[in-house]
Amino acid sequence: MLNPYESFLDGRDPVEIISLTPDRLKELSAVPSRTPEPGKWSVREVVCHLADSELTFAFRIRQSLAEDHHTIQPFDQDRWAVTYASYDLPHALATFDTVRRWNLKLVRSLPPEAFEKPVTHPERGRMTFRTLIETMAGHDLNHIRQIEQLRAG
Repeated sequence: MLNPYESFLDGRDPVEIISLTPDRLKELSAVPSRTPEPGKWSVREVVCHLADSELTFAFRIRQSLAEDHHTIQPFDQDRWAVTYASYDLPHALATFDTVRRWNLKLVRSLPPEAFEKPVTHPERGRMTFRTLIETMAGHDLNHIRQIEQLRAG
């Protein structure tokens, strides 16, 4: 599967989805949430993961545009999460928000043909730059749902 989060998109525009995420995260994070089950992430940890993911997407986007047939470098989210106790929610939100808005400026400036550029993911195979943006959007929706469930109590 090229985009494991494709089902979350439901035919919606991925650029529109990723543009709405920063404000949605701030809104969701302002409401108290329940303690997650053992082994699951808290809202703060989910937002830390999203901030880390946005940093990796920033690199992936730029490398994909700069290189022909770029191969994306995966990362182990659980190994990165080991450091999340060091971060607070406000800084995680600010990092995500700033890097996302920077990424959006770039993505929105691109000509349509840029979205057809081929890239490769070692675990998912050949895809296009568009698939990379769709993955960002689906990833956002997946974790927004996770935060909504933590809020539901």
